[in-house]
Amino acid sequence: MKCLYLILVFISCTLSAQHLLPFDSLQLREARDLFADDYGNIYLYRNKDFSLTKYDSIGRQQGKIMLPLPFRIQSVQNPLSIPAFSENAQELRFYDQNLNEIQTVNFRQKFGYIRMVYAEDLQQLWLMDESTKRLIQYNFREDRIINSYPFDIDFEKITDLLVFGNRVYILSKDHFRVYSFKSEQIFEAPFEKGKRLRRENDNMLIVSEHSVSAFVNGGFKEKISVPNAQIVDKNSATYFVIKGNKLYLYGLEKGVK
Repeated sequence: MKCLYLILVFISCTLSAQHLLPFDSLQLREARDLFADDYGNIYLYRNKDFSLTKYDSIGRQQGKIMLPLPFRIQSVQNPLSIPAFSENAQELRFYDQNLNEIQTVNFRQKFGYIRMVYAEDLQQLWLMDESTKRLIQYNFREDRIINSYPFDIDFEKITDLLVFGNRVYILSKDHFRVYSFKSEQIFEAPFEKGKRLRRENDNMLIVSEHSVSAFVNGGFKEKISVPNAQIVDKNSATYFVIKGNKLYLYGLEKGVK
């Protein structure tokens, strides 16, 4: 099924730089965020009612959850285990491919105030504990702290966190920064309207409201830019763009600039 989807994507993108997907405009207008997995499924998050809805590639609903509080969906790159963090509830929830909750990790009993969480894999989390100014590597399967690093930075403005290769990547509303585990700043640059970080193999991507950029050799390389877009996201094969309450698909080699 996945191979068939990728073949169809390749054909559609070869014929046209953009391909309009059949989604209801009301669904798209109310979406606060969009995620796309590698099977062609689309996930729309609505801040209005804190709901996450999963659709197939032709707009048919596959599942839906109504969350009691705002949750930040980290990624759907592994659709079998989708992590969602609530700063208000101080917990991380994992959902399966049908959006059924499969596990909850509560931080209130063991930690102070967790500002941000990065789920590295199905065992380990990276936590930014604002109350103690620490970056914590935590094995939630074994309920065990692996490492704890003093991290004296401004936690309040953090939009997203990603840890990879002994580096800590932090996105704020107007900056992108890279730190060592000793909280030494290695890189800093302005970055407007950044929403989340994403890693693809050794590549670090920054997703904003209207663009996807790669962090390469100490600078940014824009992969796609749609100035009037509402939301931009990608999976391993294509870019997805909501513009004018319509959902468009672009091939990776035909990004808009």
